[in-house]
Order: sequence, then C-alpha cells, then structure tokens
Amino acid sequence: MTKPQITLLGLGPGDPNLLTRQAWDVLASAAEVHLRTRHHPVVAGLPPNLQVHSFDSLYDGAGSFEQVYEQIVQQVLDLGRRPQGVLYAVPGHPFVADATAPEILRRARMQGLPVRIVEGLSILEPLFSALGLDPFPHMALVDALQLAASHVPPFPPGVPALIAQIHSLVVASDVKLTLMSLYPDQHPVRLVHAAGTPDQMVEDLALYEIDRSRHIGLLTALYLPPLEPQSSFEDFLEVVAHLRAPDGCPWDREQTHRSLRSDLLEETYEVLAAMDAEDVDGMREELGDLLLLILLHTQIASDDGEFTIADVLSGVNRKIVHRHPHVFGDFQVKDEQHLLQNWERLKAQERAENGKAEASLLDGISLALPALAQAEKYQKRAARVGFDWPDVQGVLDKLEEELQEVHEAAGGEEQAAEIGDLLFAVANLARWYKVEPESALREANARFHRRFAYIEQAARSQGRAVSDLTIDEMEAFWQQAKKA
Repeated sequence: MTKPQITLLGLGPGDPNLLTRQAWDVLASAAEVHLRTRHHPVVAGLPPNLQVHSFDSLYDGAGSFEQVYEQIVQQVLDLGRRPQGVLYAVPGHPFVADATAPEILRRARMQGLPVRIVEGLSILEPLFSALGLDPFPHMALVDALQLAASHVPPFPPGVPALIAQIHSLVVASDVKLTLMSLYPDQHPVRLVHAAGTPDQMVEDLALYEIDRSRHIGLLTALYLPPLEPQSSFEDFLEVVAHLRAPDGCPWDREQTHRSLRSDLLEETYEVLAAMDAEDVDGMREELGDLLLLILLHTQIASDDGEFTIADVLSGVNRKIVHRHPHVFGDFQVKDEQHLLQNWERLKAQERAENGKAEASLLDGISLALPALAQAEKYQKRAARVGFDWPDVQGVLDKLEEELQEVHEAAGGEEQAAEIGDLLFAVANLARWYKVEPESALREANARFHRRFAYIEQAARSQGRAVSDLTIDEMEAFWQQAKKA
C-alpha cells in the first residue's frame, strides 16, 4: 500500500482452503494484517511472511462487546490514515455477523478515507451445506447475543431461524430461555459446530438440551425449525387479508367498521366470560376470536387507505415505551402514586403534542364503557392527581351517607339520582379494595344464576313450578344452593 487506505478482508469460515483467491493474494502481498481476533482456524494457515496483530487484548479490559467494537473501529480508522494504510481482517465475510466492518466503512466514507472490500465466504454458506437446506423462501438470521438479551424471539415462529455466534454455554442457556417463551421445551433443533472446517459436526437435540452440549465453542450456530403452520402473527395476517381479497369470502368483503361493531363488543364479553369461569381453553379460543375482529377492522382500514397494521403496532409500541420511562429509560419511581402521576403527565404531554389537548382529565375515558367500569376509571383517574380519600374509612362513611340519602329521597328522579350516587360509591369502595367492580358484579350475576337455577331444579324435582313455592321454601333452597 502506498497511500492511506483501509482494506476490509474476509477470512472465510475457518478452513484455509476456503479463502478466496483474491483474499489470499492480498494477504500474501501484505507486510502486516490486523485481525479482529486470532481465535479463528484460518489464522494458522496465513502466509508465513505476514506480521499478524490482533485486537484480542481489548476483549479482556472492556465491560461490553459494544465498547470493544468501538475501540476496534477507532483504532482501525487511525491505522488507515498511515501512509501504508491498514489491512483489517475478520472471520467470514466483512459484512455478515460482524459489527466492526460496516461501522468502519460508514465512518471512513464520512472522513474521506478510501476503503477496499475483499470478499470472503461467510459463515452462512457452510452452515447451509452442513444442514442440507436452502434458506429460501424464508429464513430468519439472528444474532445469539441479541436474542439472549430479549424476552421473546424477534422473528415469526412460522419461519425457520439460523442463530449464529452461540459461543458459550452461558449464551446457549440465555438463548434457550428466550426461545422457550414461545417454543415447546421438546422442540427439535440442530446445533452446528465448526461449519466450514475439518471439525464440522451437527448435533440433533431438543431445545431444552442445547446448553448441555459439550461441543459448544466460538463457531457454534443453532438451526431452529419453524413451529407448525399457521402459528405466527404474520400467517394470520395473510389469512385475514385473503378473506377480504377479491377471491376471498363475500361476507368478509362486505363488512365495515360499523357492521362489525357489535361483534367486537360480543367477542370482548366472551373473553371476559371465559376469564370469569377460569376456563383456560376457552380464553385461548375467545382471545383468538377477538384478535380476528381486531385484524378485520385493521384490514378494512388498510383497504380503505386509512391505516395499516404496521401503523397500529408502531403507534402502540411508541406509546407504551414512552409511558414507561422507568422501564425503558432512566426515570426513577418513588412509589405507585408517583408512577401513576407521571403516567398521566406523559399522556397529557402526548395529547398536547398531537393537538388533542383535553378540557378535563376525565375526557379520555370512553363513554361506551359499561357504567360500573366507567365509574371505576373516573375514580382512578381523579385519584392519580390526589382527589381521593386519605383512607378507606372515608369511603365507607360516604357509602353509609349515600345509602341514607336513598332512604330520604322523595322518589322518582331524586331517588334514581341517589341510587346512582350509591352505586358510584360502591365502585369507589371496590377500587379501594382493589376489586374490579364490573367483574365483581358479573361474578355476582353468575352466582345468582346458578343458585336460582338450583331453586328451579328443586321445584321441578317435586313436580312443582317455582311460582308455586313459598318465599320460605325458596329461601331454604337458596341456602342449600349456597352450600352446594
């Protein structure tokens, strides 16, 4: 090299025989090379006249990989400004599973430094050969460290995934835990070790076993087959879009937001009914029906050019992250009240930024909610800014006061108003006891239904109608129903 220049060179997957002809010629004619790491099988087969430097020492002193990569990038840029430039070599291909080369290229272009790229066989081709598969039409390519730091897999389970850089048992364990949030423990997977080298090996295991492998090392990757068809959100989006397509279902094509309004409400209540019954299978099914309605509304909006599912997801993602600075930022929460007050402040800020400033703190609560649920939300919202009783005794006293006012009401509209105030006070008491009043009333309704049905059955067993029973007989059967 006779002028400042950075050469980014790919060393291939590990076997010296898989170095490209161009890479070998560059290495053979160079006086020195700077390696991201010496821990790569091809290093032993480099030209003997080549002076080899590496950045391995940086890994020992830094607190994170990001810090190491930042130091490598800066040092390579500095070396590239020398009259002889720098030859920087990385395992595989410079732009496949390497965090340093793309950043070096980006900064070098900004600084006017010439960059030469010498291609290398990436880790992917030997992995595909070892597994005997074609990555098309779908395959997710995933970095193990990113996956290990996640709570759920960031790719759809309906497509296969290739997870690279599982270089230790600790990483394998973290990856396993993330995947098991969605995949069954026994899901069959394949660990590929040292692909593209003479030591290549493929292990067939169950997902829960991957961190027990004795062969995991710097060149280990995981192949994750897909779950059964129709198991991903994207699969369901395609089904719903097809229903609304010209070759889809005539009924679905005719639906509008208004025509599906009652269905959306009905499915929501069916979810609640399954929850009240603690019917897990029912919840799974009813949540699916509710999701269908949500996606149908979204597809209708997309067909009409209003918004898409991507708009819905990005909007709610941004909103939730913004409203949780104590989780996704550095905001320090003192207590629950402080948290709720900050939540309301952030919501008000969002409304103002969107030109939707409200005249009242309560304006954002839907008028379509059931009355008890609406009362609870009004009280919660007011309590967040301090409009609340200091303790539950104040609520109990208010309840007694409202009950007395019902007794004293003259009748008609006045009595209806006082009963409304009484119900509002009951909803407030439920909030203080951390009981959801709408659910509590639904459960009370269900209990009444069961016990009254018991009375009806008892009457039929005697060959009588319920209306033939005396009030004392009904009360006796009612008590039996409570015990049953």
